[in-house]
Amino acid sequence: MLVLPDEAATLALGAALAAVSPEGGLAVHLTGDLGAGKTTLVRGWLRELGHSGAVKSPTYTLVESYQVAGRRVHHFDLYRLTDPEELEYLGLDGYFDGTALCLVEWPERGGGMLGSPDLSIRLTVAGEGREARLQGLSEAGRAWIAALANRLEMND
Repeated sequence: MLVLPDEAATLALGAALAAVSPEGGLAVHLTGDLGAGKTTLVRGWLRELGHSGAVKSPTYTLVESYQVAGRRVHHFDLYRLTDPEELEYLGLDGYFDGTALCLVEWPERGGGMLGSPDLSIRLTVAGEGREARLQGLSEAGRAWIAALANRLEMND
């Protein structure tokens, strides 16, 4: 578990995850209550990759796509999804094609349509700050967490 005392720490975690991200297509599931910091984490991630524009939660569009640092990144927010079958209309195969980084908020709303992620991040409110629990669910995800741990140790 990582303690994130403020928004800056959540942004910094997103940046650190981006800095040590493995190459290739990866899926990350971001879970937590409303206001837990999922979009803030994604904002830090995208800024680290070089995106300088606005990063807002794609609550109504369901997905925002970015081309940054020579990489395609798709940011999903499934909060308003009423039925997992609605994802069929999005053309998920085109996003989860094995080459892009897919960051998915509210993945539980997608039912079994999304498959297993490489990395799962659960954010919870803890007083004025947040707590983050990361779990690698693939070989790439476990290597990612190890690289993150090494990076965080070097910054202490």
